[in-house]
Amino acid sequence: MSYGVSAALQAAVFQQLVADAQVGTLSGGAIYDAVPSGTVPQTYVTLGPEEVREASDKTGQGTLHRFTVSVVSEAAGFGAAKTLAGTVCDALDGAPLTLDRGRLVGLWFERASARRTGTGGAIRQIDLRFRARVEDN
Repeated sequence: MSYGVSAALQAAVFQQLVADAQVGTLSGGAIYDAVPSGTVPQTYVTLGPEEVREASDKTGQGTLHRFTVSVVSEAAGFGAAKTLAGTVCDALDGAPLTLDRGRLVGLWFERASARRTGTGGAIRQIDLRFRARVEDN
């Protein structure tokens, strides 16, 4: 198996988030594959790191992808960021994504971490980790 399905999975995850009305409303439409340079919105969602492992079995070629989606906010407190993170989780956990290459077997929420970052802890960041099993066709 190869890393070949990774781009298709990333595109499908991004499209799922962009198409979700609640994620769009809570993020103000600020959903990024890569955070733009310059001024960014107070709250946004971004796709993050990914780890991929071979997971073929007797039924076919497959890989296991563990990837992060981050919610970043300068809003006071964690409330708004956690609400948005919960909505992102709802939009992705178990979503039946259609890939341009391969097939999604399943997509599951795995874990989350919330922390303060930036100067004086002014930025809240919640990293949501998901696990996706894909097959290549």
